[in-house]
Amino acid sequence: MDTNAEPEQTRHTTNAAGPPIRQLFRDVIADRMQGPRPPQAAMLFDGEVDPCWDDRSFLGDFYSEILHQDTCQPATADGLALVTALAVDDRVPARHRFQAVDLLFRAATVAERHLAETWPTTPQHADPHSEARARSAVQAHIATLLARWSAECPAVRLALAGLAVVFPTDRTLPALTPRLRAFTHQHPQGTDIGGYVRFVLVLATQDDDQILTATEKLLTFLAGRFRSFVRSGGPGAPGVAQKAHADRVAFSDWPPGAPRRNGHSLGCANLIAS
Repeated sequence: MDTNAEPEQTRHTTNAAGPPIRQLFRDVIADRMQGPRPPQAAMLFDGEVDPCWDDRSFLGDFYSEILHQDTCQPATADGLALVTALAVDDRVPARHRFQAVDLLFRAATVAERHLAETWPTTPQHADPHSEARARSAVQAHIATLLARWSAECPAVRLALAGLAVVFPTDRTLPALTPRLRAFTHQHPQGTDIGGYVRFVLVLATQDDDQILTATEKLLTFLAGRFRSFVRSGGPGAPGVAQKAHADRVAFSDWPPGAPRRNGHSLGCANLIAS
């Protein structure tokens, strides 16, 4: 997805401050967060720097400190304040603001998505208290994030739309709908972005019947795409295990708490995050 950002050069650096993206993040956080900072900020301000870090590997380690392997820990909620600060600062390149909003979305929907993977059983490694705190931490910043809509590039706007649907209000949803409709004129049905926008528009209606129908159509489409890939012997020639995984992704990642049909629960978190 085009974020109108210049391509970045991933390189190793001998700079004692670490790779360029670490230096940038440190400057942003230093300006925006005075006083005590979350424990994850140590990765930005500690004097010791991993000599193997380049921009890409640092980002992986930094975000993993906040949302480790897509699981919430006691410090996750505090670390999300760092992510929010990065998401709303224009010094941060658009692609990294997009990644920050995406991480906020994933943190806010951890409980729903993990239960979707194991439903009807309970996830084994769930931390309900940390997950609830993370969701609340993201919700506390929604107004600040959505206020940047007009200043953001299209990719970040679409990521923000996902957050707006996760935390709907009487004010945000009516404002979201006409803005998303503008995307439908640029991205027709049948394209990835066009399909995403139209699905979010359905979610914004908060109409269970419409959401149910749209979700089933989308899952049918995804199932067909996966099966065509398997039959064509695509890259890596997927076998039985890969096909089984594709079928599970297409049919089993059903977040709970939404309309039910044929024993399944339908929702939105995994489909927006995909």
